[in-house]
Amino acid sequence: MMKRRGFTLVEMIIVVAIIATLLGIGFPMTRSVINKSREATCLNNLRSLGVALQTYLQEHGNIMPELKAGRASKTEEVPVLDVALLPYLETPDAFRCPADKLEFERSGCSYLWNSTQNGLAFSQLSFFGIKDRPDKIPLIIDKEHWHPGGTNYLYADLSSSNKPRFSAGKSPP
Repeated sequence: MMKRRGFTLVEMIIVVAIIATLLGIGFPMTRSVINKSREATCLNNLRSLGVALQTYLQEHGNIMPELKAGRASKTEEVPVLDVALLPYLETPDAFRCPADKLEFERSGCSYLWNSTQNGLAFSQLSFFGIKDRPDKIPLIIDKEHWHPGGTNYLYADLSSSNKPRFSAGKSPP
């Protein structure tokens, strides 16, 4: 008597279906984990920029820098975030969001400066009528909505978040 070797067609179809199901479940989960990792790295970059900004403020009498929100290309010679804070950082990589596939290469920075705060004393910051609440005044934000969790912000209290903490509408009494 001869022993049967190998798999039958039905067994092969079942194995392929199981593998396809596992891949179908695993791929979105892996993608989600990668996106969360990029977002966490971006938030960490913003914290590093906050530390650099704090050092800048200490050296400039707590007066915010006067910067353009951003620039169109690296060759454009205008005062921008990456030019002003680079001396306070170890590497220019802090200006690159890992989810950014174009902006950093083109302009040198994945983030925008909130130019409404230009030249203000740190104690006089305000945004949409919000005063004396540094936890609600954004200073640096993502140039684009790269993250599924939302746009990342660095606030004046040097905390970073992917949730806006400010509102352009009237606040309740």
